Amino acid sequence: MDSLFEEELNCPVCYEIFKDPVVLSCSHSFCKGCLEQFWRTKEIQECPICMRRSSKDDPPTNLVLKNLCESFLKERNESPSSTSEEICSLHSEKLKLFCLDDEQPVCLVCRDSQTHDNHKFRPITEVVPSYKEKLDTALKSLHAELKHKENIKGEFEKTVQHIKFQAEHTEHQIKQQFEKLHQFLRDEEEATITALRKEEEQKKLMMQEKMEEINRHISALSHKIKETEEIMKDNDVCFLKKFPVTMERVQISQPDPQTPSGASIHVPRYLGNLPFRVWTHLLDRLQYTPVILDPNTAHPGLVLSDDLTSVRDRWNKQPLPDNPERFDQCFCVLGSEGYNSGIHCWDVEVKGNSYWILGVTTASNQRKGLKFFDTGIWSVQYGLFKRSGFPVKQELECVRVDLDYDMAPSYSQDDWAIASAPTMKHLHPS
Repeated sequence: MDSLFEEELNCPVCYEIFKDPVVLSCSHSFCKGCLEQFWRTKEIQECPICMRRSSKDDPPTNLVLKNLCESFLKERNESPSSTSEEICSLHSEKLKLFCLDDEQPVCLVCRDSQTHDNHKFRPITEVVPSYKEKLDTALKSLHAELKHKENIKGEFEKTVQHIKFQAEHTEHQIKQQFEKLHQFLRDEEEATITALRKEEEQKKLMMQEKMEEINRHISALSHKIKETEEIMKDNDVCFLKKFPVTMERVQISQPDPQTPSGASIHVPRYLGNLPFRVWTHLLDRLQYTPVILDPNTAHPGLVLSDDLTSVRDRWNKQPLPDNPERFDQCFCVLGSEGYNSGIHCWDVEVKGNSYWILGVTTASNQRKGLKFFDTGIWSVQYGLFKRSGFPVKQELECVRVDLDYDMAPSYSQDDWAIASAPTMKHLHPS
């Protein structure tokens, strides 16, 4: 009877107990949310059952149905469940025994039935403590696992924050580096334009001198023409007396000033291969570093330079995420790229350091714990324990590292990575 009554309280759309039931003009009721979702898929607002068009955009609440549903849910939630669980569903007897074979509570009648023939039984009150102890042990494991998962979550959150910091810091460094490049280009532009203006002034000054010279010629000719015209106005006797000298003066002429060679701007000097010339100037100022250190591998007690070419120790650990690539015990850092073939060489400055270690290792070498220096590494060191590398007794300024991959040991079927420990300075091409 209860099941039939419950079916009457089910929404015909979601088949669940009505939630905020509304009634349409056709007398059909639906959950308000179900009706709104149904109408969103239709062009017209109609009943999901009889397809009759609704006369109202906001149907009224079915208060009677709403009250019935709330009363039903309240009664169902408050009904005792423990009593039914303590009664055998087959024999309506109290469950007093526990079948050790089936691990299920049973009644006395069940014990004597063929279903539990030759089974072992114990009173429920006797077996509960042991089972609770087992569950308590499992619960403690779950709590430990929960704490472990929360610790992992904390590490993930730390990694997210570190990623954000890395991105912001790297972006700042990128902008600084490009600003230097932009400033270099602006300086090159200014220098090129300054040279152009200088040549312009020199060429203009040269042409100004030529202009002054031609102006002097013009002035002299104008004066000669004026004198000759005055003589032409004299009487015949005076004209004839002055004629020989005047004729001689008229016939004397100065050579024309010539446009000097190279008077125009030397345009190819400024535009010819301009990008290439700027690039070569830039190369003269840049320094290529063959080994770039990877900050994601650095021990938290190490600090890398902004250009990732040098490292120093700070002893107190930085709050860095313990990612798989990072050293956690050995104060080491690896190069960002390894080698899997060929011969390679680079110089490392170690001047002024009280201790240092550097070398090469396999990329697969263990980075966690203190076993890093046990296998798969070739290194030299100064001022440290002998086990951490070939000892150097005298103070050095620079160490040259030569790596011949093809001559490496047989276990080096892996990329060779550059390894270093504090304190190592600037890695230069040899």
